[in-house]
Amino acid sequence: MDKKKFEKLVEEALEKLPEEFKEKLDNVTVMVEDRPSREVYEKTGSSPYSLIFGLYHGVPYKHRGPFYGNIPPDVIVIYQEHIERIYSSEKDIRNKVVEVVIHEIGHYFGLKDPRLREIEEELRSRQAAKTKHEKS
Repeated sequence: MDKKKFEKLVEEALEKLPEEFKEKLDNVTVMVEDRPSREVYEKTGSSPYSLIFGLYHGVPYKHRGPFYGNIPPDVIVIYQEHIERIYSSEKDIRNKVVEVVIHEIGHYFGLKDPRLREIEEELRSRQAAKTKHEKS
C-alpha cells in the first residue's frame, strides 16, 4: 500500500475516536514511519527481530499538571512496514491500524499494556461480530 493511502487509514482511525477522547487530545502529533529505528528497539528493550506496530513518546495526559506547557508535542508513530508484514488485505490492515492507533492513544491517556490488551480484545470481538453480521 502506498504511504499516502496508509496515512489516510491512520487519519480515519483518529476521526473514529469518540468525541470525549478527541477533545482531550492536546499537544500530540501522529505520524507514519516505515519501520522503527535502532534507537526505538534500544529504548523499548525489544529484540531487533520483533515487530513493533506503534510507539507513543511523551508525557501521558494524566501526568500533566498545571505547569505543563511550552514543550514539544508528544508523538505517536505508526509503523507501516511492520503492519503490512503481517496483514495483507486492505480490510485487515485498516483493522490493525485502528487497533494500533487506539493502543497508542491509550498510552497517551496513561493506560498500561494489560488494560490496553483487554480493550484490543474487545475491539477484535466487535470486528469479528460485525464481519459475521455482514456475511449473513
